[in-house]
Amino acid sequence: MQNFAKPLEIAKSFGAASNSYDVSARLQRYSGKHLMTWLPNRNDLTVVDLGCGTGFFSDVLASKYQQVIGLDLSSKMLSFAQQNRDNAIRWLEADANCLPFQNNSIDLIYSNLMIQWCEPLETTLNEILRVLKPGGVFLFSTLTEGTLFELKSAWKQVDNDQHVIDFKNELTLEVLFNTPKSILVEQKIQPIVLEYENVLHLARELKGLGANKVHNRQNKGLSGKTKWQKMSAAYQDFQEPNGVFPASYNVFSGLLVKLNT
Repeated sequence: MQNFAKPLEIAKSFGAASNSYDVSARLQRYSGKHLMTWLPNRNDLTVVDLGCGTGFFSDVLASKYQQVIGLDLSSKMLSFAQQNRDNAIRWLEADANCLPFQNNSIDLIYSNLMIQWCEPLETTLNEILRVLKPGGVFLFSTLTEGTLFELKSAWKQVDNDQHVIDFKNELTLEVLFNTPKSILVEQKIQPIVLEYENVLHLARELKGLGANKVHNRQNKGLSGKTKWQKMSAAYQDFQEPNGVFPASYNVFSGLLVKLNT
């Protein structure tokens, strides 16, 4: 059983990061940019940015499509987006597992580095397929197994608590996405290594991305000073010769089409 944060916990975490999120979203910028090459060329589409956050890519989508809806769990994120993005975008606060749209009503759902927080992912996918029109597209990126292995390894030298979620592997995702109702027509894995000044820099960026919530964690809140120091010392095993600290991410990008069934 995977250990995931509850939706409300995720919403609070992301909401608290709304003002700093765009500053610390290096990974999101990279993965979201690479999804753009798969966008449909037609502009008369109804598009949902699922897990829109501060609406950075909602803005990009609004420059290409007539009707764009930014959807997120966090009211603070949506408030930031409403104040800083295209006025034509419609903003909705909702859960990806209970989408507020009619059946067969959406042409394109775009989701950049969000569905790794969804549990069960099958429920989210069923909702996506419910609201997509036949022939509609789900364009997404997510994180897979191997992500943040350095951080996991460092924490394992300290305690048995879970500090990072267990990301699904590529095969599991392929099985989930290829169903009688859908087919994954494009996919790619991109290993990305980001560099940090120190372990605290990494921790702050992960918190800024809302990626620090793990459900059923034994010790809530920040770890004790001693444990933190031990983890930081263990992470030095990965320190590069130039003094920076790497963190690895495996980004799975895909283009799913809803079949005419």
